Amino acid sequence: MKIHLIKEKTIKSFIYKSPKSHESFNEWIYKVKFADWKTPADIKKTFSAADLLGNGSLRVVFDIGGNNYRMICKYHFGKNRIHLFVCWIGTHAQYNKLCKRNKQYNVNEY
Repeated sequence: MKIHLIKEKTIKSFIYKSPKSHESFNEWIYKVKFADWKTPADIKKTFSAADLLGNGSLRVVFDIGGNNYRMICKYHFGKNRIHLFVCWIGTHAQYNKLCKRNKQYNVNEY
């Protein structure tokens, strides 16, 4: 199934604020636009460094730009397509702070 990326403009806004991330995020967006996922395991086939979060959160953490950036998305597998909601974007260091506060399962900045 095709992916409906929700809040792509959030990614573009992050790129604008962090120009070094431009190439990495654009590559990620390109892969998502042509991905065909049927199960959460397919996310890992497209992005091998992605981490599927537990606790029933239906969230995935993407390592982007050689692990310089992290993005948390919530996913929902619908009848005809997958909805991928951008919940949080930041640097690896910011992500580590988020994890120390145990917020990766429920953060939703966008």
